[in-house]
Amino acid sequence: MVTRADIGVIGGSGLYSLLDDATEIEITTPYGPPSDVVTVGHIGSRSVAFVPRHGRDHRFPPHRIPYRANLWALRSLGVRQVLAPSAVGSLRPEIGPGALVIPDQLVDRTSGRTQTYYDSGGVVHVSFADPYCPAGRVAALAAARSGDWSPVDGGTLVVVEGPRFSTRAESRWFTANGWTIIGMTGFPESVLARELAMCYTSISLVTDHDAGVEAGEGVTHEEVLAFFAANVTRMRSLVADVVTALPHERTCPCPNALDGLKLPFGLPE
Repeated sequence: MVTRADIGVIGGSGLYSLLDDATEIEITTPYGPPSDVVTVGHIGSRSVAFVPRHGRDHRFPPHRIPYRANLWALRSLGVRQVLAPSAVGSLRPEIGPGALVIPDQLVDRTSGRTQTYYDSGGVVHVSFADPYCPAGRVAALAAARSGDWSPVDGGTLVVVEGPRFSTRAESRWFTANGWTIIGMTGFPESVLARELAMCYTSISLVTDHDAGVEAGEGVTHEEVLAFFAANVTRMRSLVADVVTALPHERTCPCPNALDGLKLPFGLPE
């Protein structure tokens, strides 16, 4: 029975069948329970822990996801590299539904979400200039290219509060700023991973064009879910390939994100 993992996957419930020899583990954290029980198993020779981001029954809307508990739970199981597959909208006419984007930058447009572990006990400033793990991005791009994808290398993910979709004016503003894709869950996941010295890699599947990019009625919740469901088998295969491609030894900057900082508490080992 697997009770520890090196790699974490935070994603939709359609990814459950990723894991062989799966074991469910209930975890408590200083920040409450994670979105659901954590499932731990194997993909090939790699040990992997899976957290359903919204819960198995999709009960957590984006602004209510227990982000701190999810990342803390993964680290407490030994996870040091996190993959984050998600559905996003496109802000670019040339990037249409079905495209895969591996972003290299992020803009936070959320409000009211707790986005740090270090909110008491002293000031801790963590560098976040480059929000995604460079080694994870290389692995994700290589795995996608070796499959049936033509991934977009780089781009800016703007994360909005949700759960509503954007107005046309907001969408056009995001596009005018040069941003690439839009989602609701990529933050604070990414910065919380950084605050735990974990690698974090976003794998973004475009399900639609955002409201201001094309004429029409704008995307609906049902359309997004239906498109992602239709592509879940491809995404599941891709995530498995990325897990296999991730380096066994971390030589990226992520493990050293907290070097020289005085933390108000110890991190789970």
